Amino acid sequence: MKKNKNYYAVLMAGGVGSRFWPVSTSAYPKQFHDMLGAGDTLLQKTFSRLNNFIPAENILILTNERYNELVLSQLPMISSNQVILEPVMRNTAPCILYAALKIKKMNPEGLMIVAPSDHWIEDEKAFELNVKSCFDKCEREEVICTLGIKPTFPNTGFGYIEFEQIASQESSSVLFAVKQFREKPDYETAKSFLKQGNFLWNAGIFIWSVRTILEAFKEFQSEQYELFNSGYEIFNTAGEKDFIDKNYPKADNISIDYAILEKAREIFVLPATFDWNDLGTWGSLYHKLGKDEDDNAIVSGKVLSEDASGNMIRLPKDKIAVIDGLKDYIIVDKEEVLMIYPKSKEQSIKSVLAEVKKRFGDQYI
Repeated sequence: MKKNKNYYAVLMAGGVGSRFWPVSTSAYPKQFHDMLGAGDTLLQKTFSRLNNFIPAENILILTNERYNELVLSQLPMISSNQVILEPVMRNTAPCILYAALKIKKMNPEGLMIVAPSDHWIEDEKAFELNVKSCFDKCEREEVICTLGIKPTFPNTGFGYIEFEQIASQESSSVLFAVKQFREKPDYETAKSFLKQGNFLWNAGIFIWSVRTILEAFKEFQSEQYELFNSGYEIFNTAGEKDFIDKNYPKADNISIDYAILEKAREIFVLPATFDWNDLGTWGSLYHKLGKDEDDNAIVSGKVLSEDASGNMIRLPKDKIAVIDGLKDYIIVDKEEVLMIYPKSKEQSIKSVLAEVKKRFGDQYI
């Protein structure tokens, strides 16, 4: 089927994914790994999902300069011009503005989806239909759209989207007006969100027309807009890199949420009809993988277990591990690092990294 030439995607692929240490490191983050043991890295899987309905040449990868070669080696079908490199880290608003201006120069009628490169989505057809519903609305109206995930439990690790309830509209393709974006809540607040019924998890997937998002930057982030727009004439030319190297460090360090989404007036959310997981921790990965007869999730390697259950296990491909008496642990063996750590403490892995760096040096993180 012919793909719409006005559809563009921007994949956010610059994060480090430190909670997946020791597999994910600053030199080789999780989006470049086959975390699911499925044969494709998370970046490759995300690219393929979007390429089902977006032309390959219209998919841009936003990442840090140090990951340029990794991106090009994993996505040989794209050109180097499709990799947008941040010379320094400045959060999500500056890089999205930069990408939007580049797309505008290619196609002023462009419609953009901005999405993380490291999420797990099972029903790809439902994802496509949801995104196209948002594209259709953004093509007709000057609005911002986002996909929200129906919460299954009071998660305190996600931000939430509060939307206006319209009792007469039950269709899965209906977009609801966003009332407000809410910060990550404490447990009691998260429980109250679920009870109210008009809250969704914020998956960080946004859809808009190039025209609409640039008008929003012009209104709410005028200095930032002027900074990047001053290089508009040389975007997508040989002179672009010099301009970005010189000016990108001047950009404000601010997220798209604070810069635009909390200020914009016309924002709509579509409750997603696909299964989703942000794959943010070893525990979240455990829940998405198949289990053996002892309820252990094994990504790779060979395991002989005795009185061991509920473990998340990742080993080198042909390595054998004999595990006895461990329950609900993360067991990861990677070259120079072996981690055996309780799943219940997985949110503390970031602090473990700091201690490893302090004691043994940053070559391990």
